[in-house]
Amino acid sequence: MKYIELTIHTTSEASELVADILWNYTEGGVAVSDIADVIALQSGKTGVFWDYLDESLQDTKQTDVLVKAFLLPGRADEIPAIMQEIYACRERSGGAIPFGTLEETKREIDGDDWIDIWKKHFRPIHLKNIVVVPEWIEYEKAADEKVILLDSNMAFGTGEHETTAMCVELLQEHLKKGDVVLDVGCGSGILGIAAAKLGARLCYLTDIDPVAVASSKHNAERNGVSQKVVVAESNLVDDTSMKADVILANITAEILVSLAPAVPAHLEEGGTVILSGIIPDRAEKVKTAFAAAGLSCMEERRRGEWLAMVLRRG
Repeated sequence: MKYIELTIHTTSEASELVADILWNYTEGGVAVSDIADVIALQSGKTGVFWDYLDESLQDTKQTDVLVKAFLLPGRADEIPAIMQEIYACRERSGGAIPFGTLEETKREIDGDDWIDIWKKHFRPIHLKNIVVVPEWIEYEKAADEKVILLDSNMAFGTGEHETTAMCVELLQEHLKKGDVVLDVGCGSGILGIAAAKLGARLCYLTDIDPVAVASSKHNAERNGVSQKVVVAESNLVDDTSMKADVILANITAEILVSLAPAVPAHLEEGGTVILSGIIPDRAEKVKTAFAAAGLSCMEERRRGEWLAMVLRRG
């Protein structure tokens, strides 16, 4: 299959925001090429070491980050709309986040070649005692680790993104054995699957995207937790049948604000809500919306340009 490779030139600070917008338009994936990631790898802080690194890649003055989306040919005419969303995001930041040139280029590539190259760049991701492993990689786990196998071809959400990583880490800190969990906007299903493996009694996974629903079902089966996971194409606002001890939502701040009034109907007394996908200048807006719904912010965590929050009822 052929794809249109759309490349946006931006900065490290804005790369995840640009990538999030591109994910709304692609069935073929999004890739971020950032020299800062190369430098971090070579520093040894990640536990990964390279024997050789081209000197040109060690130039810390380079700031151009390439965010690539792989679009089906029929979606090429949506590129102007994509750019408008990115420009609007830049305006909303009020200059607090540099976006760079936002130069765009596009070319046609062979999709099969891209998938093979893309897979080679994935690696196991360690999030405390959870290890997220692409299902095509062989991995021998340590005695205290719980492994989540993901087929990342089907939907986004691998644990590499700071927002997902923070959710998985906070889940390990706040989930109690036997809890019922509700994951709103489940994507690949990583959060619900993690909860099931950490001892949740039942996990509801919901998403309005049928591709995400299919991906979550596939990944739940692949991880042997289908008996504890219920996946539904559902909107939290409309479906009032689910109630949980822990609610997870890794979505944009605007959507979190719109969902806030509906959350108490789904949360047990004394329950916990873990939110992520929030940029700092939207934090107070999210807190205010959830405070109005009777939920207090107990903890706030930041990684890169993203915030996660733990809120509690009662």
